[in-house]
Amino acid sequence: MDEAILTVSNELQSDMVVSWLSDHCYQCLFQPLGEVPAALEPGIPSVVDFTVGTQHPLTLQLNSSPVNLEQCRLHFHFGEHGKYSLWVKNLNDPSEVNCSLVTETEPVNSYLPILFAFLGFTGLAVLAAIGNSIMRLQVVKNLLLHWGNAMETDRLINSELGPSHRLVESSVEAAMPATAGRRLRSLDTFRGFSLVIMVFVNYGGGRYWFFRHESWNGLTVADLVFPWFVFIMGTSIALSISGSLRRGVFRSHLLGKVLWRSVQLFLIGLIVINPNYCQGPLSWDSLRIPGVLQRLAFSYLVVSSLDLLVARVRLDNFPMDAWWYPVCECLLYWPAWLCVVFLEALWLYLTFLLPVPACPNGYLGPGGIGDFGQYPNCTGGAAGFIDRWLLGESHIYQTPSSRVVFQTKVPFDPEGTLGSINSILMAFLGVQAGKILLHYRDLHSKIISRFLIWGFILGALSAILTKCSKDHGFIPINKNLWSLSYVTTLSCFAFVLLGVVYYIVDVKRWWSGAPFYYPGMNSILVYVGHEVFEEYFPFRWRMANSQLHAEHLAQNLVATSIWVFISFVLYRKKIFWKI
Repeated sequence: MDEAILTVSNELQSDMVVSWLSDHCYQCLFQPLGEVPAALEPGIPSVVDFTVGTQHPLTLQLNSSPVNLEQCRLHFHFGEHGKYSLWVKNLNDPSEVNCSLVTETEPVNSYLPILFAFLGFTGLAVLAAIGNSIMRLQVVKNLLLHWGNAMETDRLINSELGPSHRLVESSVEAAMPATAGRRLRSLDTFRGFSLVIMVFVNYGGGRYWFFRHESWNGLTVADLVFPWFVFIMGTSIALSISGSLRRGVFRSHLLGKVLWRSVQLFLIGLIVINPNYCQGPLSWDSLRIPGVLQRLAFSYLVVSSLDLLVARVRLDNFPMDAWWYPVCECLLYWPAWLCVVFLEALWLYLTFLLPVPACPNGYLGPGGIGDFGQYPNCTGGAAGFIDRWLLGESHIYQTPSSRVVFQTKVPFDPEGTLGSINSILMAFLGVQAGKILLHYRDLHSKIISRFLIWGFILGALSAILTKCSKDHGFIPINKNLWSLSYVTTLSCFAFVLLGVVYYIVDVKRWWSGAPFYYPGMNSILVYVGHEVFEEYFPFRWRMANSQLHAEHLAQNLVATSIWVFISFVLYRKKIFWKI
């Protein structure tokens, strides 16, 4: 996959060194691809085959050897499974070298499987919508009433193809608006949407590069979902704590539950990311400490504690016509905002002013061959240094995504210590979404407009921090570092997307949230389950041709769909795993 054959034919009387550079590798050095000997004799070229990558455009450089004089350079985006010929020859002038690239075999369209999968799932959604419409017809209702008893008919008509008006059950930890007696389906739908994409990309995402984490700066689909999950966790925190306080639960009791839940999340995460199975006893020397659930546990602990300090028991005694009410979600909770601002100032100080041995202050690069190879062991700057100093190199992630493009050698953990500060900010911004839902209750236009305003503000801040560029901003968008611009950008997306889902699911009720609603109701079980059973059938099987995106995509989509179906079955049986 993601490779092509390049045949270089050299008619010159000197050896040629072929080097390559990916457009995706910012400020990188050319990497040697191989050497092509001089022509055997005039008119009979020396021929060598090379394998080149097809994910991103490449720049090829041909230098004569041994004087290392550049003879030609060309830029091209090779296609998967294509065969290409590069001819290097003299024209009329012996000192003038000509390089011409010819396509011998056309590449395959590796994106067609995505189109077919999209059409397939769209077809299923259309059939579900048609089935829902048929079930709502009065004639069908009468037939069902005639054939079955009233209770069974009610269950069928109110199946999850349509909207549900059930009251939330006491066994499920609810996210309750101040005046509504039902669970906001949009929150579970948003959470489930993020989780389904997370499962899909963790299973491989069809081995497409844009379904994998970005090597360093920038965003891919895989980089979107974890911050959204953190964001919606913050929203649920605000709603859950507010509901508990209104029911008369003591803050000290809630703090104890928060502490216990954080410990459980951390321990589960520690177990999930350190599987040993048939490899013998786990060595404490190589135990990885940071991880996704560990990051969630830490963010949950800090943000829940902050909200417990400032949450109001009553929200109906504030005049909505007061001049300060449009910013009430900030002013009423200013001590928590002060703490978050302090934490963000700490992140900025450590990131840009902490001295890191053999690295420049404020370094945000990938190390390796990036930055022209000047700082090969500075991956992540202060963030990587703190993790290696605090946790030890053997207790953090050993194969970061930067190794793919930038050929980094030092370990680096994308869920490391310093980035946890910005995950707190992400969760706290989610809390603000929850405060908006609480203060404006069922004033739908106010809620949606507030979401859009927050999205605009955060989007503008991202534009300033990044200078609207991938690599040239003050603070580039970077998932590995959980940079400030990464959080503001993903929070902008989250506010807008949550507003859209809230309008469609809870306001207009055009959509029940299915199928994403079901994994959203059992998020911890689905996440832990998909990690533990990743290598087991039916989530993985031996493929006939492992070098085709189509087979990987089919396997990953089937595995993800199975988890959605499992969550649906558990929902129907009212089985919910909460901690």
